[in-house]
Amino acid sequence: MSAKAMKISKIAKYIKKRVLSMSTDEYRKTSLFATGSFDLDFPIPDLIGKTEILTEEHREKLCSHLPARAEGYSWSLIFSTSQHGFALNSLYRKMARLESPVLIVIEDTDNNVFGALTSCSLHVSDHFYGTGESLLYKFNPSFKVFHWTGENMYFIKGNMESLSIGAGDGRFGLWLDGDLNQGRSQSCSTYGNEPLAPQEDFVIKTLECWAFV
Repeated sequence: MSAKAMKISKIAKYIKKRVLSMSTDEYRKTSLFATGSFDLDFPIPDLIGKTEILTEEHREKLCSHLPARAEGYSWSLIFSTSQHGFALNSLYRKMARLESPVLIVIEDTDNNVFGALTSCSLHVSDHFYGTGESLLYKFNPSFKVFHWTGENMYFIKGNMESLSIGAGDGRFGLWLDGDLNQGRSQSCSTYGNEPLAPQEDFVIKTLECWAFV
């Protein structure tokens, strides 16, 4: 398929997702198509806040996997370990009144970049929560996204000691400790994913959480 055909196919998928989301989004973003200057390349949304991890290429690739209700919004930095410290409790506190999907971006001490998109804000819960909009992704050595397989509904679960995204048979797609220092990524049935880092156990260098508001 030619580059132009791939772009046209991307546009078709983009428009379909927009139309399906209109009823719940009150036509908020229809102005994108009313300017008369619709291009084959979509602009990457603005960042509200400074990232220490994301490049333009990272953002471009992630944009095509966002749920429809997150498209067209600026990306707002809600939490970063550099600004708010290495504490899961602080992360929960920053999301207390947030109503948005959340993009978790992690860079480990070996400079691997990976993370998760959760369907809602993160909070303490005795049970798993979230929906099939959630996913896992990795950039090293190449960009891969792992969507919900339908095998279980173990999307998100967190307490003050740890946060888990994806699970099954005692394994976690992405697990972070309460100090946001140590992490683990294993294949899990929720996403059918590969481990997101070259080694299952990793050390977090920087963690950022972005919302779409």
